[in-house]
Amino acid sequence: MSTPIHDVALIGYGPAGATLANLLGQAGLSVVVLDKEAGIYPLPRAIHFDGEVMRVFQNAGLRAEIEAITRPGLTGVHFVNAQGDTLLVRGGTTAQGPHGCASNYYFHQPELEQVLRQGAQRFANVQVHLRHEVTQVADLGSHVRLQVQDLNTGEGRAVQARYVVGCDGARSPLRHAMGSPLRDLGLKQPWVVFDVRLKDGAPARPEHTVQYCDPARPMTWCNVTGNRRRWEIMVLPGDDPAQLVQPETLWKLVSRWMTPEHADIERAVIYTFHSLIAQGWRKGRLLLAGDAVHQMPPFLGQGMCAAVRDVANLAWKLEAVLRGRADAALLDSYESERSPHVQAFVELAVKIGDIIQTTDPEAAQARDARFQAGQPEIFEFPAPGLGPGLGWGRAPAGQLFPQPTLATGQRLDEAVGPRFALIGTADLLAQVDADLVAIEASEREPALRDWLAAHGCAAVVLRPDRYVLGVARNAAELQALVERLPLRHTATA
Repeated sequence: MSTPIHDVALIGYGPAGATLANLLGQAGLSVVVLDKEAGIYPLPRAIHFDGEVMRVFQNAGLRAEIEAITRPGLTGVHFVNAQGDTLLVRGGTTAQGPHGCASNYYFHQPELEQVLRQGAQRFANVQVHLRHEVTQVADLGSHVRLQVQDLNTGEGRAVQARYVVGCDGARSPLRHAMGSPLRDLGLKQPWVVFDVRLKDGAPARPEHTVQYCDPARPMTWCNVTGNRRRWEIMVLPGDDPAQLVQPETLWKLVSRWMTPEHADIERAVIYTFHSLIAQGWRKGRLLLAGDAVHQMPPFLGQGMCAAVRDVANLAWKLEAVLRGRADAALLDSYESERSPHVQAFVELAVKIGDIIQTTDPEAAQARDARFQAGQPEIFEFPAPGLGPGLGWGRAPAGQLFPQPTLATGQRLDEAVGPRFALIGTADLLAQVDADLVAIEASEREPALRDWLAAHGCAAVVLRPDRYVLGVARNAAELQALVERLPLRHTATA
């Protein structure tokens, strides 16, 4: 019996892999997921994602389920010095930001992964094999052949797919097999990550995140969800790592705010915060996403966000190529779009880390003085455009389009669905032959009308991942743009 060839094989079933499984499953592609673990890792890891990521989850049909297990982060991050003075408040948001949701959310990763995995079960075209480890990868030109070992039985078998995506983590075996080197952006600092669950009657602690910018011992306090809270504690020269994660040491370090009577320790582990970006996200039919291609310090809470953005970018491109609507060269735009975007977040996270991690008392005093004088050097949250990628025009091409609620009561993405969309004035839409969803920017849709006016155009074409593909001022420009869209069968994968 011949081995079937799936459209896509996913290696790794964490948040990135599970999100991609949902997006590809929704597109009707045949997907096989391979993960060497027996189930979801039960302890806390990532705790934050942003509004753009909630929008991706919404477009995967899982917004309500994920809202049920998350907490909107409406109070921002407070930077506090050693004297207890608040230097800066960053990131406080309303419940309805530009993405049609809050701008920040906190969550417990095992709960999120459970929702994502249950979501993938909606699709009969998505097969999941846990305790299956990929041992060999061979790109045969027309497809990829994987050798896989069933860790329960010890038996080996072949799995074949037209494309393989490695969402297999920071140590990514697929990245090593592809020979994609990591570029270091300069941060390598160990921190203790210390998760607790509050007991009944615990004293009130801030609902917001606090960055304790104390040169004697930089720390972070995070309100997660329910009774879950997190401390992050910088490891200093001379610390004994084994001793540092012992309960008596941890409680001593946070004794000003909390004692063992107030909470139970759920986990304490030392992580080394890195700033790394891989070079070579695609090699033939092999692709990488998430921690396999970038690692960043947590000071912006963007690690998992970047991973979800990766797969949202990749999903529609894989679908277009596999359906024969685009040449495989479309996949080359994945790294060139995503890598500069990721780098903007990594670089800002490193800069913020430099400020939080200041341990020289004189440098900390000078920092505090700048902030108290209203002169912080950074802290504008980045909204970078994509890298050159498709190269279909200057800004606002490559920028994320907002998600207003339309006059029908639907959110924009709900009205559009997972495909290309055209938004424009009524007279312009009437002049263009376009086989795609069209929404009129009329008086009834002031948010759409105002966006077009602000950007000096009469129409905008949106990609399935909701980034702007291009804008047009007249019918000729719009028709030229539409004719380049991968809407009809023109190629093979």
